[in-house]
Amino acid sequence: MTGRPNNELLQKLSVQDFELLAPHLQLVDVSANQILHHAGDIISALHFPCGPTLVAYAVPVDDDREVDSLLVGRDAAVGVPAGRPPLLAYSRIVVKLGGSIARLPLRALEQAVQRSVTLQEAFSRHVDYQLAQLLQAAACNAAHSIEQRAAKWIISARERIGGSEIPLTHEQLAGMLGVSRSYASRVIQMFKAMRILATRRGAILILDAQALEARACSCNAWMKKHFEDVPGGAATVDG
Repeated sequence: MTGRPNNELLQKLSVQDFELLAPHLQLVDVSANQILHHAGDIISALHFPCGPTLVAYAVPVDDDREVDSLLVGRDAAVGVPAGRPPLLAYSRIVVKLGGSIARLPLRALEQAVQRSVTLQEAFSRHVDYQLAQLLQAAACNAAHSIEQRAAKWIISARERIGGSEIPLTHEQLAGMLGVSRSYASRVIQMFKAMRILATRRGAILILDAQALEARACSCNAWMKKHFEDVPGGAATVDG
């Protein structure tokens, strides 16, 4: 691959570390609802969302219901190992907003980190980054209202893709919140009545970002503070 994909984790690597990975990276197009891993799959590759692409970990909570426990955008990657292979996917890993993804075979990463201590440290920080997000998400789901969490998820999506128009449907937001589509629609209607949001087919428009942030919980702020204190920490986070 020539040039770096539009993924912040890859862009922050040193020239030497990126060159260890570059020959093995493959840029592929993905579409919304595409499955990268099913629960129980052996994880054989890392996926780095690029540009506006968003990916979620969909964790089962009932026989017919899932909750998106973690939203991953161009700030991070999915499939980064926390232990020694072989590793099994605990949840479905599903594309929420389509675009492009850089794919890296796990074997290539294993070989590269053996040759670079700084590369090993970068991916170790990334594992800590995602673990902290999962812990914060668990606390958020227990302590905060649906309205607070909806505002948080919309802000998180905006931070990852940029701009005030979020290509997010009511059904996708419902999946992020773990509620029915009708409940998510009621929340959106409430924000529309306050002139905080507007909608168009397949998208949510942020009219008043400051008011939306005031309605959100403080989980994103806690995560940002944590990673501002960690050398080399991630700048864009989701709680």
